[in-house]
Amino acid sequence: MTSLKFDSLSEADTRRLGFSLGRSASPGTVVALFGEMGTGKTHFVRAVVEGLDGSPTDVSSPTFVLVQQYAARLHVHHADAYRLDSEADFLDLGPEEWLTGSGVVLIEWADRISNCLPADRIDVSITATGETSRQFEITASGPLSRELLDHLHDV
Repeated sequence: MTSLKFDSLSEADTRRLGFSLGRSASPGTVVALFGEMGTGKTHFVRAVVEGLDGSPTDVSSPTFVLVQQYAARLHVHHADAYRLDSEADFLDLGPEEWLTGSGVVLIEWADRISNCLPADRIDVSITATGETSRQFEITASGPLSRELLDHLHDV
């Protein structure tokens, strides 16, 4: 595993990091997002979608819908496991197709369904360090995700 720490001092820094991840994403990229309520997971997803040439205004928290899709350079599936009671509930959503497809998958509250996620993925842990400052720890766990992480070292 390879990892990167990034200290975001503002929402603009967070946007720059997410945008860069979106720019560097390739078909099959899976991003698992971890962090407490209010740490900016959905804000980060907006920036990733924008980096994928999608519309960030289309992005909203999928907490009640569970999975949303966005048109971009690569098709985006945005899932939220917060309201799921079990990993079986996640599997009932039919994620096999989009977790192994040619788009990008972004999953909030991924810790709730971690056993369902592919081994090769980017884990993004977000910790609030102030009102708008955040610490990001980004970990790559396979060849595709390591290649993406190499592009983020320049952020």
